[in-house]
Amino acid sequence: MPSYVVTDYTRQQARRLGLEVRSSTRVGKKIDVYRDGKYIGSAGAIGYDDFPNYIKKKGQAYAEERRRLYRARHTEGPRDTPSWLAWNLLW
Repeated sequence: MPSYVVTDYTRQQARRLGLEVRSSTRVGKKIDVYRDGKYIGSAGAIGYDDFPNYIKKKGQAYAEERRRLYRARHTEGPRDTPSWLAWNLLW
């Protein structure tokens, strides 16, 4: 049974990019990402919150600040890498 429930925010971001997301089957990961039915990667560590979960837990303003800090610490990375997927789908 998946331990992470994909949020509407992440599904909308994926749709915008022409991707499909599902709860990950990989241990320790949040989402598996597919393009045209083909697996392209997994993203997000289970032990950490992300933008949509911060909104639910602490509100929009707090989530925006966490996103700003996440993006200051991380680079978007090349397309379809785990860092790119997390940046664009979870943050």
